[in-house]
Order: sequence, then structure tokens, then C-alpha cells
Amino acid sequence: MALLIHPDIAARVDRLEIPWSSVGVDPYGVEKVTLSRFFSGLRWFYRHYFRVRVTGAEHIPARGRGMLIGNHSGGVAIDGAMVLASCMLELEPPRLAQGMAEKFIEQIPFAAMTTSRCGQFTGLPENAERLLRDDRLLMVFPEGARGTAKLYHQRDSLVDFGTGFMRLALATGTPIVPFAVCGAGDALPTVYNAYEIGRAFGVPYLPFTPWLLPIPVPAKISIHYGEPLRFEGTGREDDEIVHSYVEEVKSRVAQLIEFGRSQP
Repeated sequence: MALLIHPDIAARVDRLEIPWSSVGVDPYGVEKVTLSRFFSGLRWFYRHYFRVRVTGAEHIPARGRGMLIGNHSGGVAIDGAMVLASCMLELEPPRLAQGMAEKFIEQIPFAAMTTSRCGQFTGLPENAERLLRDDRLLMVFPEGARGTAKLYHQRDSLVDFGTGFMRLALATGTPIVPFAVCGAGDALPTVYNAYEIGRAFGVPYLPFTPWLLPIPVPAKISIHYGEPLRFEGTGREDDEIVHSYVEEVKSRVAQLIEFGRSQP
């Protein structure tokens, strides 16, 4: 049975400032109907299962290019899905945040096609730069798969950030909106990552929870957005300069995590 489209989601997708063609497809191959079905399903998890609470959404640009940079945790990309939902459900006008998916997604049957139709693309620099130069909203987790691989006791920590996002932000003059997701590591508390089993299935690892299967429980999740950070440059700066900028962003994300943890 086809997933029903929630009327609120249909209205929000209609308000997206995206140049849809006459058949409801944008220049990147995002499909209006697929997007509506995806967010209709995600809406229930966002509103009722994880009961997501958001602060600072007003810091996300209402229009124009922007880069959302935050922490990863929770074994699978629950956090990414909730960030996408927050941009669709909390912003006026709603915005489609587009993430850079891990390359292994291409090896999973139907996954690559479905994610691309929902605006999520393989994390290649040229894809990201094109999106930003078209004034889209880009979501990036600089910790990569190392972030989702955190075990339960590491859920609110940060591992090293990559530097690619910063060079891209500098080259395109894109403001960075830092954010923190709190609670994703509680929804899926990973106690062990089976890397060899994961590789057999074409993924980096297979997370195990206390109940074995990586099925999330309805833990409360909160997302906290900070004020935009702007950096001047061309993207061709020395590594030392870029690393200092990256550490500034990482420090701000860490502060937002601490803020989120302090909230009742």
C-alpha cells in the first residue's frame, strides 16, 4: 500500500521554494511526490515517537545558501532524519535540507534511488558545491561514519571533524549554522559495532544494542541550532588556518551539546 501523504506535509512541500517542473521534479531529480511521502512518514516519528524539541531554528537562513554542521551519534542516522524533519516542520517558509549520504548507500538496493529522490546525495565535493551555489541548504556531519559508530558512553562526545566542509564554505561564501542533536544515542544505545559483519552487508559496521537489533526506542530527542558563523577566505588557505576555523565550529557544537544536556 502506498504511503499516504499527510495534508500538512503536502502543504509544506508546496511552499518549498524549489523550481519544480510540470511533473513535480526539480533539477536535481528530487520528486515532489516521493518527498511528500517521505516526510509524511517522518512526521509521525518526529512528532510522536521521538517527540523532538527544537531551539534556535530562527538561526537557519529563511532563503539562500546555508550549511548545517552538527554532531553524529546513535548507530544509524536518526539524528540526520530528525534535522531534515525540523527544517521541513519548524521553519516558515519550510526548507529542504539536503545531506551528503555515505558512499555505501549506493550499494544498497533501492536506497540510492530513494535517497536521491528525497534530495540526499552521495557525499562528493562537486555535488555539495553545486547545491550551495544554487542557494540550497546543506546538512553535513563532519564526523562522518565515525560519529554514528560512537558507543553509548561516547554518545555526547565529538570525534575529529573533517576539513572539507570548511573549505567548501569558504569557497562558496556560505554561512555555517552549528547544531547539536541530543538523545539520538539514547534512542539507539550502541554497545558494540560489528565491523566484519557490516562489511559483509556492504556497510561500514552493524551496530548492536542491549536488545541486539538496531531498532530505536522512543527516547526524547532535542535539536539546538546556534547563531550562524561566517568565515572569510577562498577555500585555498593553509591547513593550519582551515583547522583553526574547524576547531571553532567544533567548539561551538560542543557548547550546544552541553546546553542541550542541561535542559530538562
